[in-house]
Amino acid sequence: MATTLITNIRQLLGTHHSNELRRGKDLAVLPATDHAYLLIEDGLIADFGNMADMPIEEEEANAAYDATDQFVLPAWCDSHTHLVFAASREEEFVDKLKGLSYAEIAARGGGILNSAQKIAAASESQLFHGARMRLQELMMLGTGAIEIKSGYGLSTENELKMLRVIKRLKEISPIPIRATFLGAHTYPLAFRDDHEGYIRQIIEDMLPVIAAEQLADYIDVFCETGFFSPEETERICRAGMEYGLRPKIHVNQLNSIGGIETGIDLGALSMDHLETMTPEDIALISGQQATTAGNIYKGIGTLLPTAAFFLRMPYQPARALIDAGAAIALASDFNPGSSPSGNMNWVVALSCIQMKMLPEEAINAATINGAYAMDLEEETGSIAKGKRANLIFTKPIPSLAYIPYAFGSNLIDRVMISGDWI
Repeated sequence: MATTLITNIRQLLGTHHSNELRRGKDLAVLPATDHAYLLIEDGLIADFGNMADMPIEEEEANAAYDATDQFVLPAWCDSHTHLVFAASREEEFVDKLKGLSYAEIAARGGGILNSAQKIAAASESQLFHGARMRLQELMMLGTGAIEIKSGYGLSTENELKMLRVIKRLKEISPIPIRATFLGAHTYPLAFRDDHEGYIRQIIEDMLPVIAAEQLADYIDVFCETGFFSPEETERICRAGMEYGLRPKIHVNQLNSIGGIETGIDLGALSMDHLETMTPEDIALISGQQATTAGNIYKGIGTLLPTAAFFLRMPYQPARALIDAGAAIALASDFNPGSSPSGNMNWVVALSCIQMKMLPEEAINAATINGAYAMDLEEETGSIAKGKRANLIFTKPIPSLAYIPYAFGSNLIDRVMISGDWI
């Protein structure tokens, strides 16, 4: 048995006594152990506590590390990304700076359709190597679990190509990966006036192959004006549910059109974006109010503040959601169009700076609640016996609040994944 002993940790964060989704006031409770040790056996957390109670001596471990003056916390759990893409889209970024609207950029062939064209032109091998490099970079930034969506394929061939890339990443990745099928990201040009034809292609052509090859864990739909209606969202998600794919859906990014109620009735694991929320939407997603079908939401609202930042949109109403008792997670939405960064350290800082989340709330939302948003709460997201030793070691810092406060500094000293330094 390989053992690693971490000693003299200034503060060990996220030592939750119970494995439960944090919501409302509980989101601000981030238990910690001062002057701590952490014992790792075969890549899993075996024990932790105060140094005075350390059960073994350093020389008894195969390896030891002195974490004097360092904070140690669970690695980030990024539950919403589009990590697989063929090329960046900085030319559209410049167009936006020049004053072009999203509609004007789309009319020029930009937006999601731009990424779809580039996915079609790329080989599976090219997509895999690009995504693998991005994944390694994110692990170095502290990400210890991640969800990756398709959605830039927009055809049977290319959606399957993206999902096969994600499956290959799963097979070689040292961190847990969840795959989400997002064929309903937008309508391809060929189906712009034939929505029914594309929905049939998703249901009849894509889903059976995805199920047969076990290419996805979840199904997603972009429920939004000009994209997929609540009714279309429900139809597509229910078709995926027949193959065992639980919904995780895009809702309320630009408009409130009934997507929240649809997600609740579907039993969605998470509903993501939430920039545009009415008081009724907040009451529904927090479980304060039942839908017309009588359903109360028990899932997660995932906030993506870097997308709001990059698009210069209003930020998600985090304080209203937390105060209403909602369970929220934080994720990067890493994609080439609206959030070209997967840096979860920046997500946490931005959540505090612009959404007025407390540091403890932001860290819980980016760790244990992010793990719940991927069904990974038994593996990661907190410091608990039996969980993966996926850990962030900070540089010497004065306090926990310094992590989001010093947003422009790289405060990570080392990252450990399954007990190994990376």
